[in-house]
Amino acid sequence: MSSKKGLLIVISGPSGVGKTTLRQKLLIKYPEMNYAVSVTTRRPRKSEVNGHDYVFVCMEKFKKDIKKGVFAEWAKVGENLYGTSRIFIENAINSGSDVLLDIDVQGAAQLRKLYHEKGVFVFIKPPSFDTLRSRLNLRKTDSEQEINARLTLAKKEIKECNNYNYTLVNKDIDKTLEDLYCIINSEKHNKMN
Repeated sequence: MSSKKGLLIVISGPSGVGKTTLRQKLLIKYPEMNYAVSVTTRRPRKSEVNGHDYVFVCMEKFKKDIKKGVFAEWAKVGENLYGTSRIFIENAINSGSDVLLDIDVQGAAQLRKLYHEKGVFVFIKPPSFDTLRSRLNLRKTDSEQEINARLTLAKKEIKECNNYNYTLVNKDIDKTLEDLYCIINSEKHNKMN
């Protein structure tokens, strides 16, 4: 067992803001970092792989796992439930490994209560709602009604950005990524001293 604790890095922001792209690029830069794959009751999209993008489970199993205390955080988003394994996070942090999560603001609020000393919380904002709408349309995964619902939710989520350690506006993915590298390196240095 390592005496050095790992860092919990939580990235949040509205759907379509670029969290997945940032996560993928962070894991290339920091291959030793653990990504906490979220558990969800929603159906997989065509390109998603069970166990890699999400762990897809039925509603009944998810609800049983809530009662068992399996999740460090969980939230209802639309008609679906999403959660993160408490054991995965704690095992990684206690063994000295860093853990990366990209989750919604509900989940991040729960994690702040549990891991505020061990975590760094970064909110990713879109440069504008027009840009966010455009990004959601480009994904071609949601109906116009679903996109409008995501934009309505985004307005509420953005109001939560003051509860995070850092807020970044994702106007340019490379610049945002560079800012994330700086934040992570600074936080890791601060936690070591």
